[in-house]
Amino acid sequence: MILHVTDVQYLQNYQLKLTFNDGVAGIVDLSNELWGEMFEPLKDPVLFSQVRLDKELDTIVWVNGADLAPEFLHNLIQHVQEETHVQ
Repeated sequence: MILHVTDVQYLQNYQLKLTFNDGVAGIVDLSNELWGEMFEPLKDPVLFSQVRLDKELDTIVWVNGADLAPEFLHNLIQHVQEETHVQ
């Protein structure tokens, strides 16, 4: 199955609630992922909060042209869920 982000909601700080076409939904914290030329501007909370769903790319994007692969985001959600279950 090819993964697609189907919904995004900005929560707070660098946290987003994401839903995928495989039914997985959860929160990702991107605070440790905002490095490099395209992503460092997103450290500005106002810019980061302007995240939106791009239906052509099937993922999230920002006004500065930054986007993240659905697979990368999906793995972040799974990682958070695994840590929660281990504790």
